[in-house]
Amino acid sequence: MAPISTPQTPFGRVLTAMVTPFTAEGALDLDGAQRLASHLVDAGNDGLIINGTTGESPTTTDAEKNDLVRAVLEAVGDRAHVVAGIGTNDTHHSIELARQAQAAGAHGLLAVTPYYNKPPQEGLVRHFSAIADATELPVMLYDIPGRSGVPIDTDTLVRLAEHPRIVANKDAKGDLGRASWAIARSGLAWYSGDDMLNLPLLSVGAIGFVSVVGHVVAPDLRAMLDAHLSGDVQKATEIHQKLLPVFTGMFRTQGVMTTKAALALQGLPGGPLRLPMIGLTEAETAQLKVDLAAGGVQL
Repeated sequence: MAPISTPQTPFGRVLTAMVTPFTAEGALDLDGAQRLASHLVDAGNDGLIINGTTGESPTTTDAEKNDLVRAVLEAVGDRAHVVAGIGTNDTHHSIELARQAQAAGAHGLLAVTPYYNKPPQEGLVRHFSAIADATELPVMLYDIPGRSGVPIDTDTLVRLAEHPRIVANKDAKGDLGRASWAIARSGLAWYSGDDMLNLPLLSVGAIGFVSVVGHVVAPDLRAMLDAHLSGDVQKATEIHQKLLPVFTGMFRTQGVMTTKAALALQGLPGGPLRLPMIGLTEAETAQLKVDLAAGGVQL
């Protein structure tokens, strides 16, 4: 049985963009993925993004993506939303991955803005609509112009929200003003895709997070969200401020690099990275320990 979804919270509220564990030899570690997924859900995540950028999707094969979704669903699919990242800069390939994810049993799709080829806004509408037309699964858009090179404009988000299966947006645009207008006009369920802005985005209408730091501080993220929802602004702010060193430390370099280092420090599955991503240096690892400890993370 899939976890319960509502129009307001189609994919849950606290989701972690999960790393993809590899063995020491660099192969897919499905057992590790299941153990990590179980740990993350036990810690307070009610959703997981599989095969996102933090999951090193640029360097995993389509077959590996399929195996990973199936393994995580087997481990936690009855108690957490399992959302498959299927976005590429090739609409046809994205559709293939979307259909593969539906066949595997995924609860939803995450579709990032096509990167590098920089399509116009009309191209974005046609791309995302074609993906949404291809399966029966709900779709979360992923707006991250710093990686894709192209923002999803507010007018485009409003148009896309008219599609019955485009129900949410992961916002990594870093612009609270534009987010405020887009939330008000589109009616999409809004997820913060930038951990430093988790609380600020809640204040303008976001309903949850797609987090990287959820690998290490999911209970705090859940407590901050619950405090905000209950109207305890002071408590939510205190938790946000407590987590500032974690937000900073986990993004001193690419999030997947620091996350796998943090997981190793905690004895959790993660393993090495695939090139072109690399592990942290000793100095970077030492700084990460300082940052995590300052935010209350037990190592």
